[in-house]
Amino acid sequence: MADTVSPMITDAVTQTNVKVLAEALAMVYQVFGQSVSLSMQNATAAQQNMNTITSTAVVTAVKLIIQAGGGG
Repeated sequence: MADTVSPMITDAVTQTNVKVLAEALAMVYQVFGQSVSLSMQNATAAQQNMNTITSTAVVTAVKLIIQAGGGG
């Protein structure tokens, strides 16, 4: 039984390990990008909802002011 391993075999194993690590890092970047974009979409939706609520509150306040002044 030989105690040495062929350099071609060790090179193949090393290349495979590097490929696996590179793919794992690429997946991490992809997941990070997706999570950032999803949080940006959530922030945009929250801002749009806040604008809708604010508009409703302003309309209600103006309506109350007009009613209090006897104009409506």
